[in-house]
Amino acid sequence: MKTQPTRIAVLGGGTGQSTLLRGLKNRTEALTAIVTVTDDGGGTGVLRRELNIPAVGDIRHCIQALANAEPAMQAMIEYRFREGSLKGQSLGNLLLAALNDMAPSFDAAVTTLSDVLAITGRVLPVTNADIALSARFSDGAVIRGETTITDYKRNTSAVIERVSVEPASPPALPAALEAIADADMIILGPGSLYTSVIPNLLTAGVCDAIRASGAVKVYVMNVMTQDGETEGYTAAHHIRALLRHGGDGLFKYVLLNDMPIPEDVTAAYVPENAAPVVTDGAELRAMGLTPVFAPVASWKNGLARHDPDALAGALMKLYYEAAGTRTAC
Repeated sequence: MKTQPTRIAVLGGGTGQSTLLRGLKNRTEALTAIVTVTDDGGGTGVLRRELNIPAVGDIRHCIQALANAEPAMQAMIEYRFREGSLKGQSLGNLLLAALNDMAPSFDAAVTTLSDVLAITGRVLPVTNADIALSARFSDGAVIRGETTITDYKRNTSAVIERVSVEPASPPALPAALEAIADADMIILGPGSLYTSVIPNLLTAGVCDAIRASGAVKVYVMNVMTQDGETEGYTAAHHIRALLRHGGDGLFKYVLLNDMPIPEDVTAAYVPENAAPVVTDGAELRAMGLTPVFAPVASWKNGLARHDPDALAGALMKLYYEAAGTRTAC
């Protein structure tokens, strides 16, 4: 009898989510990426302002990560125009924008492009609503827009206290809530804490669905802190921010990298006040969490990131070890 594939729901956005998906696609077909839609930078921002559509960039990255299409088709989706008014714009972004105009809903447009590229699993926007991100800083400033938030943080010593979305509590896509309810494992992250991971938790129904699930629930800690968001953050700081926005019961396990990052790589991050995330297992256990350490980092071109295969392997190992004893948390 054929074994049922492990059903995994991954919530996040940005490079971190697509990196993880590249590793997981080789380990299960029952994979659902639930993607934030608050990005307003680059070509995505242009399309949002001109067409009033949800953010397409992170969606496209996830579709590309899971694609099984011919290389020529993938190269076409990745192509960026080099000149004229479309300079820097991704063809994949334009296709999603066009499909959104043709389809009855944004998620239907995402499904159509996913079908064209024969992806493994599914990619879903966390909501079909056209939402914007705002942040309240410790100096009292309230900054609207994901890109503007990052720019403001880079130029002040103030820290982000809370982020919110406008309009507040947009309805989650029903299919996203169903994927969370059906999952054997729910993964938050990796990715930008305030602009990729937390926005998913601000969508109505998502936190309740995660809490109600008996799945193995994991938060994947970033390898490095991030300029413009989490300078000086330890692992505990990340987790407190998540719980401040989403409440308790979102995850039991925290997967952390324990592979040392070479000094020449970390030195390149010094000008932007970024460094490897400091982890304290005892502190996390005192918070009622189970830290799991694994060598999941890699570095290329001076950048420290998660290794897709190592990260996916560590998560599957965690799942199989936890699955026999898991209870809703």
